[in-house]
Amino acid sequence: MFERPEYLNQLIKFKDTDFIKVITGVRRSGKSVLLMLFQEHLMQEGVPDDHIIYMNFESFEYQTITTEEKFREKLNDLLPKDRKKVYLLFDEIQVVEGWQRVINGLRVSFDSDIVITGSNANMLSGELATLLSGRYIEIPIYPFSFKEFLSVKGIEPSSRKVDIAYNEYEKYGGFPSVTIAEESIKDTILSGIFDTIVLNDVALRSGIKDPAVLKTIVSFLADNVGQLVNTSRIVNTLKSDGIETTNHTVNRYLDLLESGYLFYRTRQYDIRGREYLRTNGKYFIVDTGLRRNAVGRKDGNYSNRLENIVYIELLRRGYTVDVGKLDTKEIDFVARRLDETLYVQVTYELPNNSHETDNLLHIKDNYKKIVVTGKYHDIEQIDGIPIVYIADWLLEK
Repeated sequence: MFERPEYLNQLIKFKDTDFIKVITGVRRSGKSVLLMLFQEHLMQEGVPDDHIIYMNFESFEYQTITTEEKFREKLNDLLPKDRKKVYLLFDEIQVVEGWQRVINGLRVSFDSDIVITGSNANMLSGELATLLSGRYIEIPIYPFSFKEFLSVKGIEPSSRKVDIAYNEYEKYGGFPSVTIAEESIKDTILSGIFDTIVLNDVALRSGIKDPAVLKTIVSFLADNVGQLVNTSRIVNTLKSDGIETTNHTVNRYLDLLESGYLFYRTRQYDIRGREYLRTNGKYFIVDTGLRRNAVGRKDGNYSNRLENIVYIELLRRGYTVDVGKLDTKEIDFVARRLDETLYVQVTYELPNNSHETDNLLHIKDNYKKIVVTGKYHDIEQIDGIPIVYIADWLLEK
């Protein structure tokens, strides 16, 4: 298991509070490992083994527990009788129907500290939101950041190997199992992860009878990351490929792909009017390795792939991210976190006319503005706006 202190420290920070900790993220991103790391931390703190209950509902031992009643029965066998503090760790809990009521009952009736994980965003809506409103915190987890990637590879950030490592990271992404694998089997592992997410987490659990349409939509979105798209465009593209579908079906599938944390949709924000626009949005995929798998492992589209990496990294750093619009100009990202705003323009290579900084210069407020480039340029700034090479930006503190 690889240490992931940024995530583990969040769990430790909220340990022994009334908040239920909800770890969310795409499958195989490290949620189970994080739970085990937290379990290890508890044991090192002196918590008795029988006061730590860990249940992975996709394991052989617990995979038959799919209903609220079976969940309660098993807990009655496992809960300590002395009523002392108990730590409850539930992995992939969304497979248990009615789990929300059980969790709320545990919270009310026991001196407990509860951590749950799930691979579907819908677990944070509906009954959970009703029963536990204001009583849970979400900890989103993502595949390895570039910093984590280098750490796992044993590469120092100051090493000359960083650029080579970035090329590998950009190509195969940051899923832990892919990172540590030999290059000859990386694509095979990615293909397995892709099928598990699309066919199992999205199609099977949602009752989709024609996963071919879903896969085609995934390929379209993956090939158009960073491009403004709408439902009608997707429908027309599918029809041109001989696949008949409707706007309603496409919208449903888009929602399911977001719920499975495979894609993230970002809206357009009017910087001057300070409002969201009811126009097309952009979709970004959670991992560049999955994108490569979805589009048939073809190269090209370097600028949009770079934009995808920047977008996910901004989410990883805790920003809420929108696409900016200023009159007729586009600002790639408007990233906000608490009282901080960051404007980011992304370009694979700096053009001669410095167009990327021109757009930022039209923003008249004093928030920070940067340009992130895919190629290294021996230029620190243009008109006061920092120019940052992608590998350097990913390794910033």
